[in-house]
Amino acid sequence: MKTVLIIEDNPEIRENTAEILELSGFHVITASNGQQGLAMVTDPVPDIILCDIMMPQVDGYEVIRQLKADPATASIPFVYLTARGEKNEVKLAMDLGACGFIRKPFDAGDLIRTVTQCLP
Repeated sequence: MKTVLIIEDNPEIRENTAEILELSGFHVITASNGQQGLAMVTDPVPDIILCDIMMPQVDGYEVIRQLKADPATASIPFVYLTARGEKNEVKLAMDLGACGFIRKPFDAGDLIRTVTQCLP
């Protein structure tokens, strides 16, 4: 069973996303902000990370920067979940190493497809 770490500050979105993934056979762990997500990324090491961009304390861009800088976490597939989606934001996300970009609101099929495509 693949483990997904969801880093999302909105509790409703975090819980709904987790439920969709759990119903699709994934093991899900969640963090309510970037700082908490970074602290949770090593035990257990997730197979993929879904992360919001705009969060208090540590935003999604800083989360991926820190993960990609650490050899222990650099290869974990990373997908942004965001309500924003301007071209420059998508480009920055991909330049930082994200393998996917999901715009909120999203449907369950798009979520599962993107997660499945990004998993090794």
